[in-house]
Amino acid sequence: MSTIYGQDRAIDPMYIHGLEEKINTHLDFLSKEEFNLMVDYSSVNPLINEYWDNDKLKPYPIPIKNVPFEIDFKDSTFASPVLIDKVVTSRYGWRNRRPHKGIDIDLVTGDSLRAILSGKVRYVGYNRGYGKCIIVRHSNGLELLYAHLSNQIVKENDLVLKGQVIGNGGVTGNARGSHLHLETIFKGNFINPEYLFDFGKSNKIRNDKVWVTNKWTSPHLHSSKRQSDIQVATSFKEATNQKVVEVKTHRIRRGDSLSRIANKYGTSISALCKANKIRRTTILKPGKRLIIGF
Repeated sequence: MSTIYGQDRAIDPMYIHGLEEKINTHLDFLSKEEFNLMVDYSSVNPLINEYWDNDKLKPYPIPIKNVPFEIDFKDSTFASPVLIDKVVTSRYGWRNRRPHKGIDIDLVTGDSLRAILSGKVRYVGYNRGYGKCIIVRHSNGLELLYAHLSNQIVKENDLVLKGQVIGNGGVTGNARGSHLHLETIFKGNFINPEYLFDFGKSNKIRNDKVWVTNKWTSPHLHSSKRQSDIQVATSFKEATNQKVVEVKTHRIRRGDSLSRIANKYGTSISALCKANKIRRTTILKPGKRLIIGF
């Protein structure tokens, strides 16, 4: 199977008709999968072009909040990003008093990294936190960010097929040990990847229509140490019926102490320690957040 590379452009209908004839006559020119990929990523798809930027890691000036929102999938399964058994070592959620906005999958530096879904590469670059990373946008507007890579094979505006090798795993950026950090982002909103994808052996996409509430775009509502109870909303009615518990947090400033923070919010030091899994003697680091209550 060949790989297509191309700039985002409108595809002439006569050109498409010509490709269909070649496909139907079984010429070894373009697979049906590649043809569909080209059509999906032509300039007529508004979800592809919205805030398309090859230079910015985060192109949306602010997350486009219209919760709940729907994400549609054409596929029922995805390709495992690693060839070995997937082991999730850290989940989406609250970690070390700060939000972990993706999941970590174990690998060895140099392992091949594959595209989970077919898509178009929006960003290839280096970030102090993510290290070498790749962002692929898909025809439904969802973006997948692959971070801490040792090598990037694709380049901006490449079209990639599901399962295609796009780079190699590593330990670049702010990473302790080699692993893949994977984020799922829709219009600037960081979604719990396990709400959309079942990272077990089946490689199942949860549903062809997934409705996302702020429960699944709020790391503070989850723990990075365990998988959340996944109950997928497949309709607007189900999404609006999901009970969402808001979490109040406090950004630690210089001079803050547990007693001062507890007095400010009318809670107790014991409650703060329990909510954040810390001790009374824990050193508070400025810039990080404490959960105040649910």
